[in-house]
Amino acid sequence: MHVDVDLLDVLTNYNKKSKMDFLLFLQGKQYPLTEVSLVNSPTPVTRPTTRGGVYFSEKFAYKIKGVISDLTVVPLLSKTMLGPNPEFTDIQIRTSLVHKDKNVKLNLFANLTNSVQGPSHIELHMILVGLESV
Repeated sequence: MHVDVDLLDVLTNYNKKSKMDFLLFLQGKQYPLTEVSLVNSPTPVTRPTTRGGVYFSEKFAYKIKGVISDLTVVPLLSKTMLGPNPEFTDIQIRTSLVHKDKNVKLNLFANLTNSVQGPSHIELHMILVGLESV
């Protein structure tokens, strides 16, 4: 999957300055994703490598963190989690922003690396694997 680095730079800067709306799509359902942050940070590998023979990891990755308040998403997450599960699906996230006086719709694709469930929400930690404008 392809990530347009210039578009990603625009997105991360825009997200820092403005409140953006994000929708997460999973198995035909959509969930509002709030408190979204996008950061480029190190991964726990010392060199680019295939992890567990399942997916490729660089030394740095763009990570997405967001919160879903609808706990009906919880049973759907097991098929998306990286790790011991060799078969996982990408999570699609949609948003839009204004760039150069144009409304730009974006599709982000991510892999779930971790989730933390609270009594009224679930916090998702993901790695960005694709970004495209629609």
